[in-house]
Formats: sequence, C-alpha cells, structure tokens
Amino acid sequence: MVQSEQIPEAVPYEPHVGESRPYMRDMILGVNDGLVSIFLLIAGVVGGGLNRDQILLAAIAGAIAGAISMAAGEYLATRSQQEVFDREVALERVHIAHHRNAEVDQLFAMFSDMGVAAEDLESAVEAFSRDDEVLLNSMKVLEFGIVDSEERSPYTAMWLSGVLFFAGAMPATLPFVFGASPNMGLTIAAVLTAIGLFGVGAVKTIVTNTNPIRSGLENLVIAGLGGIIAYFVGNLVDGALG
Repeated sequence: MVQSEQIPEAVPYEPHVGESRPYMRDMILGVNDGLVSIFLLIAGVVGGGLNRDQILLAAIAGAIAGAISMAAGEYLATRSQQEVFDREVALERVHIAHHRNAEVDQLFAMFSDMGVAAEDLESAVEAFSRDDEVLLNSMKVLEFGIVDSEERSPYTAMWLSGVLFFAGAMPATLPFVFGASPNMGLTIAAVLTAIGLFGVGAVKTIVTNTNPIRSGLENLVIAGLGGIIAYFVGNLVDGALG
C-alpha cells in the first residue's frame, strides 16, 4: 500500500515589530535604568542612615536628574550619530561623482562577501550601479548600515528615554511618598522594583522571542547584587563618617 506524502504545515506569517523597532533600545534602557539606578540610590542612602524625608528627597532628586540626563544624553547621542551619517553620505556623493569606478569595485567586493555567486556578480553590480542615486542608496545600506526606515528621531529617543526613566524610578520612590520608614520602605521598594525588573525582562521577550523567565531573572540578579553592594557601601560610609 502506497503511503501518501505528507505535506508540511505552512508556517504562519509573522509580521515584524515595525516602527517601534529602532526605539526598543531607548524604551528598555530608559525604564530599566530608572528601576535599577534609583533603587540602588535608595539602598545606599538607607544603608547610610538617612531618615525618611531625606531618602524621599534623594529619590525624587535622583529621578528628576536621571530622567533629564537620560533624555539629554539620548538626544545628543542620536543627533550626533545622525550628523556623522549625514557627513558620510555627503562624502559618498563626492566619491561617486569623482571616483565612481572605485565605488563600483567596492560593490563587487561587498556582494562577493555576501555570498553572491561569481557568475551573478557582474549582473548584480550592474543593476545596483546603473544609476548614481541607486548606487548611493546601495552604499548607504551596505557600507554604512543606513536604512531610512530604521532612522531614529533624536526627539523621540529623548522623550522615550526620559519619561520611561522617570516611570522606572517610581517603584522605589513611592513607598517613601506614602510615609514608609527607611527599612520598611527599602523592603517594599525592593519588592516593587523586582516585579518591575522581572516584568521588563519578560515583556522584552515578546519582541526577542526568548525565554521570559530567564530574561526576567537576569534583570533581577543584576539589580539584586547591585542593591546589596549599594546598601553595604552606604553603611560603611556612614560608619566612617561617624
């Protein structure tokens, strides 16, 4: 009896992340840095013997300063990177205008490195270098890694980083807003921060398609070790200062 061939099930089409992809770094870094840095700050000042009002002041000041610093840093970094790319593209236009053969030779080398078959190289390079604008766009992607759809706005990077840093600072700050004592506040802050860190690690895996438990635990371990160190450093400094 002849068995019928089994047709493999079609893999469902999975869409890409989309427009938020270029800003995933800003979102994860912003909220994660807010969670970790403000919790470590609070752990340090609690270990240093500050009272509830002093701890709250330090937390709020740290949250505001950190959010502004994060926003400004991301704006400047993204803007500077874009200016570097703009300069490179402008220089590439000059190269194409005055040294076109050298640029075409680079295309040959890059396509060869990508694994394009030797018999297809000539036609591939001809297609991508027939027009100066097409050649420029090809070099932008292959030589500089510039993809227009992946371009990051410095303003979007700025507010995402700043706002999410401030949001990440809240779990460690709120216990002292509601009047918790230093040690109790630190305990609650540790629990809320741990939940936040685990949540960020788990949510990240929706995009990366990795293990949410492992990713969440990585965040927890890093922050937990940092919190212990910060607490005992604060305690040592308090002892040294008498």
